[in-house]
Amino acid sequence: MSPVIKEHARARLVTDARDLPVVPVELRYGTSDTPDTILVAFPGGTEWAVDRDLLERGLRSPVESDSLRIWPCGRAQLVVERHTVGGVEVVQFDSAPLIRFLRRTHSKASRTETARA
Repeated sequence: MSPVIKEHARARLVTDARDLPVVPVELRYGTSDTPDTILVAFPGGTEWAVDRDLLERGLRSPVESDSLRIWPCGRAQLVVERHTVGGVEVVQFDSAPLIRFLRRTHSKASRTETARA
């Protein structure tokens, strides 16, 4: 699937610290054979694969699938919690950049389907 849609965003790492550290992330769509997967690339090479539908539903209400839990935090933020053998990682995003990015992925998917027909 190409071309790849990329967008830069910022995430807050949820820790015990008083101020949540902000890190740049890159959102990617269309980088694998799985058309409905969003990759969230963190500094240092860590990537999370998140189902696009799960991310969209998480903007409206709490959802859970496998090792991920996603829920809205107020009207303007989204929390993604990832469970691994090594522990739990929690990241908070502003919703607006995610919504814009998801709209772009749907536009791309629509164009791709039209081209295949």
